[in-house]
Amino acid sequence: MENTGLGLITVVLFLPMVGLTILLFLDGRTQVENIKWTAFGTSIVTFLASLLLWAGYDAGNPALQFVERMAWIPQYGISYYVGLDGLSLLLVILTTFIMPLAILSSFRSHIFEERGREKLYYIFMLLLEWAMIGVFVAQDLVVFYIFWEVTLVPMYFLIGIWGAERRIYAAIKFFLYTRAGSILMLLAVLFVGGAAGTFALPEIIAGVQSGALSFPMDGLFSTQSFLFLGFFIAFAIKVPVFPLHSWLPDAHVQAPTAGSVILAGVLLKMGTYGLVRFCLPLFPQASIEWAPIIGVLAVIGIIYGAWVSYAQTDVKKLVAYSSVSHLGFVVLGIFALNAAGISGGILQMVNHGISTGGLFLLVGMLYERRHTKAIDAYGGIWKVLPVFGGISLLITLSSMGLPGLNGFIGEFTILLGTFGSQYLGFFFALFATLGVILAAVYMLYMFQKVYMGNVTKPENENLEPLHWQEYAVLIPIVVAIIAIGLQPAPFFRTMDASVGELASQFEQPEREVVEPVIVRNAP
Repeated sequence: MENTGLGLITVVLFLPMVGLTILLFLDGRTQVENIKWTAFGTSIVTFLASLLLWAGYDAGNPALQFVERMAWIPQYGISYYVGLDGLSLLLVILTTFIMPLAILSSFRSHIFEERGREKLYYIFMLLLEWAMIGVFVAQDLVVFYIFWEVTLVPMYFLIGIWGAERRIYAAIKFFLYTRAGSILMLLAVLFVGGAAGTFALPEIIAGVQSGALSFPMDGLFSTQSFLFLGFFIAFAIKVPVFPLHSWLPDAHVQAPTAGSVILAGVLLKMGTYGLVRFCLPLFPQASIEWAPIIGVLAVIGIIYGAWVSYAQTDVKKLVAYSSVSHLGFVVLGIFALNAAGISGGILQMVNHGISTGGLFLLVGMLYERRHTKAIDAYGGIWKVLPVFGGISLLITLSSMGLPGLNGFIGEFTILLGTFGSQYLGFFFALFATLGVILAAVYMLYMFQKVYMGNVTKPENENLEPLHWQEYAVLIPIVVAIIAIGLQPAPFFRTMDASVGELASQFEQPEREVVEPVIVRNAP
């Protein structure tokens, strides 16, 4: 039942804006500590409030829950329409989980000694959290598009002001790539909303499923295909899907540590979420037609990303290219178009956000001590920082998909769904498995070069031990990795009903076997 008032989901959505408003009234020169802890406290309260959403969510009900709807521009069918189902709830939790860690990791950063503007930095962080949550809860196409676009602004400035040497180039490239895809999506949004007479996504999907609303589909070059591509290209750039990935390594390498964590942890998932939320239910026939082509691009991305990762001499760029490979798995699972593949894809969105976010945190902590990202500048770090080395090993094994940790569960389910897919099948799963093997190669190579062996560089002999704040950032990552790896059932249970309903429209019924009728001659 729709709620016309303001409820819990609106509270979760706008809590970051409350914190942002408080920051506006604090003096950025004399109240730096208050600014830091206000931003962090706001993100913690937002995370706790999001857990109430999970606690109150009925996993057996595939319909939208916590729905709130109020007319905004009624003459054009646009409304403030928010809600959650199993496709989006886990991503809201991921967003509110990652943000406090990203903010806390910024407390000891040296970037403010050079660039200052700490107040503005934390304002952008909270603005980004608000917009990312909005993307995952919006059920109106126009409102979704607004939140989608707003995320560009704070990330652009986070990279452009507090990034590394080539930060301006990376920020502009990030903005232009994403903006170009957004224009195509806007055109598709206007066409779909005009044809449906509303921008309410659940109503449009219901019209598509009932046949009351249809977009002509008579091959790869038809109205439905072009609409599908309008959404798909925008989401594929954000993921990014090969060959639309070239902005990502620059953005990751130049972004400050917290920016890289949020970019890998949440922003890239906006693209994969869009594929599940919009492309599949709105354009089912086009999804089926394009599935093999997209599957090929996903497999290329898996192998290419892994191969290029191994060739990197910059540890941050290695982790960046690994995202191209890992998110190729997510796209492959989604376009397997069955429950196993889609469920594995959604869980792997969460897993990648935790594991790769953790890797960027590790890289950032090393960079704060050595001010270099070159792999050859390290070696023997485990002997100098043994606890840090142990945590790094666990996160590395998680990223390469070791059984018992979170990464394995997602990749295994994706491969299971791909293998059993009516639209992809054995060879897609076979070639994707190469990515699992290559991930072990480049991740272990990186770990061996950075952490193992003797300390060969004098600069590494007396590295500063980890501060309690750094442990406070890493321990939740470790707990999440182990918890999902050992007990993934609650996460699958959260999404099962919604995924099952989505996947059911792609199931082709088996041909009915008709028993032969034996006609006997009458006596």
